[in-house]
Amino acid sequence: MTHPHQQARRAAKAGVATLLLLALGLPAQMLQAAPAAQVQPQRAQDQAQASSFDAELVAFLTAYWANFPDAAVAAGRYAEAARLPAPTEARRLQQIAFAEKWLPRLARLGQSSGLTSAQAGDLLLLDNHLQALRWSLSELRSDRWDASEYNVADAFAQLLNKTDFAPLPQRLKLIDQRLRQVPAYYKAALAQLHEPSPLHLKLAIAQNSGALSLFREDIPAAIKAAGLKPAEAAAIKAHNDQALRALESFIAGLEKIAKQQQLDGSGRSFRLGKALFEQKFAYEIQASVDAPTLFQRALAEKEALLQKMSAYADQLWPQLFAAETPPADRLDKIARVNAKLSERHSAPERFVEDIKAQIPALEKWVVEHDLLTLDPSRPLVVRETPSYMRGVAGASISAPGLMDPKGVTYYNVDPLDKYTPEQAESFLREYNHWVLQVLNIHEAIPGHYVQLLYSNKSPSKVKALFGNGAMIEGWAVYAERMMMESGWGAVDGKASAEMGLMYAKWNLRVVSNAILDYSVHVLGMTQDQAINLLQREAFQSSTEATEKWHRAQVSSTQLSSYFAGFSEILALREQLKDKQAKQGKAFNLKAFHEEFLSHGSAPVRMVQRLMLEK
Repeated sequence: MTHPHQQARRAAKAGVATLLLLALGLPAQMLQAAPAAQVQPQRAQDQAQASSFDAELVAFLTAYWANFPDAAVAAGRYAEAARLPAPTEARRLQQIAFAEKWLPRLARLGQSSGLTSAQAGDLLLLDNHLQALRWSLSELRSDRWDASEYNVADAFAQLLNKTDFAPLPQRLKLIDQRLRQVPAYYKAALAQLHEPSPLHLKLAIAQNSGALSLFREDIPAAIKAAGLKPAEAAAIKAHNDQALRALESFIAGLEKIAKQQQLDGSGRSFRLGKALFEQKFAYEIQASVDAPTLFQRALAEKEALLQKMSAYADQLWPQLFAAETPPADRLDKIARVNAKLSERHSAPERFVEDIKAQIPALEKWVVEHDLLTLDPSRPLVVRETPSYMRGVAGASISAPGLMDPKGVTYYNVDPLDKYTPEQAESFLREYNHWVLQVLNIHEAIPGHYVQLLYSNKSPSKVKALFGNGAMIEGWAVYAERMMMESGWGAVDGKASAEMGLMYAKWNLRVVSNAILDYSVHVLGMTQDQAINLLQREAFQSSTEATEKWHRAQVSSTQLSSYFAGFSEILALREQLKDKQAKQGKAFNLKAFHEEFLSHGSAPVRMVQRLMLEK
């Protein structure tokens, strides 16, 4: 994959740098242009300051990996998986101290007059990340009530699977070091929980139970396959057995708490409440609007989509129901048409295979329609979601970190064997012939898979490592719009009303996510109200609605990220179209896509400034 990189301009000439530095509380006068006589000395000074910036960034990342080894593993530094710090109270305070040390240190770095706009943006992202970290550890305190935060499985699984990182015997040495720390980890985790949320307890029990197979089957099998000396193999096996017992004990401890909660009705509510939700939204979404404003926009967009779906339903009704008179109620009419179309779907045993089969067609379409440059050397593997990751979303992407250039991207799909036949049918009707295509665009091509590969090639490590979830989800939703606008789903060259209706329904899902998120955590929406929103007003199947209600309870603000990011990307595209039209320039869609993605996973409002300053 290739993509253009816009060289960063000196902050003295970049209006965006002014905005970013002011956001960091830095003096704007530092950005004034130097007199002509000072150009050469200023250039040398800028180069020195750039070197200082780079050195300080290296120092920050080194300290960060030391304090957050799991984040290092996620970034592709697999050797860090050998360290598994216990989540003690002392460690929480240590992490707060880390944030408080680096916040002023990075702010001082930002006082340099030679910062480029890209560097200023990096500092803004790090400032937000550290502010959010301190707030989360000091005020949100999910470490006390969200038991699902405690799970050691992922790094073990990555070490087992990373054959290109090191030979198996070497990886087992790292695994062995990590295994020795598992008992202390789970002991501290159980001690750290105070009045946990019952729903998060249930999720933690399910996901940690899913991790048992790693210690019962996968690691013992790797020990046997590695050809180790008997004494070394026996030592690793003994440590694995201790880790397994610790995990079993942790699960038993959670089950004991859950049983007691059932008896006395104790436990923290899963709802964040207005103050915590809106502050978390500000840190995580980093949008140009606040949470209440996004909520109101979502309500307005919901009505617009219903009007569009009603028009498609009118168009499709005669061919689906012949001379039958459509219902007078708009929602009933749309529901009837949606239900009829949804009868066309994959067979349960073919669901994962049908997803795999569609990926080449999406790749071909993107290339032939000149929408983006793809990288055929970077594989995408469709797999069943590992059991320790299930219970939140039915489909997801696991992408390699910035420091794992040869890593494989996994498209995780939950198998349907957890469902009864009736539930599986409900699920498949939700992800019918048309919707499944949109899902694959969102998760794979040109959605998450493509965006995250571009992000890892961004010149800014910070924008790739500390990316914004709303930009990432927003791009995936925008990718759906991009594909529909290019003609995907058309029949004989003509727009398909069936795809039009289902794509509008999918957009209604995006909008409903934001409505649900705010309503559940701030407005106290009940289960009955949520199911009514999702099933009657958004036409989702019973299985999908039930699982989305669960997801809204065990997550917060993430469901808002789709609509927030998509809205801002679409608005940016239209801004650039207008700007270039006024300048007499032709708008190039592919160039827009590649320049947008070249800025890593930065918040859309930051990318907007960088692109509009040109």
